[in-house]
Amino acid sequence: MYIYNVTVNVEASILSQWETWMREQHIADVLATGLFSKCILHRVMVDEEQGVTFAVQYSAKDLQSIKLYQEMYAPELKQQTAQKFGDKCVAFRTILQEVQSFEP
Repeated sequence: MYIYNVTVNVEASILSQWETWMREQHIADVLATGLFSKCILHRVMVDEEQGVTFAVQYSAKDLQSIKLYQEMYAPELKQQTAQKFGDKCVAFRTILQEVQSFEP
C-alpha cells in the first residue's frame, strides 16, 4: 500500500471555503481518476497561529498509480487550486510506503 500525502497549510480567512471545496469537489476529482482507493482528511494538531494545517492522504495500490497521477492529473488540479486560493494555502507532497501494520 502506498499513500500520496498532501500536507496543506490554509490561512484562516479562507478556511471554511477551502474545507467545503475539498470535501465537495477536489477530493472527488482526485478519486475520480481511478488511481486511488480512498482518501482520509486529517487536521494536523499544531499551533494554528500561522493557519490551519491538514494532511490529505490518498491510498494507492502501487507506486505506478501515484506516478501516473502526478504526470497526468496533478498539474491541472494544482493549477485549479492556485487559481481558486492563490497563496492563501501552501502544500507539500510526500509518498509513503506501508512497511508493516501493527495492532494490539
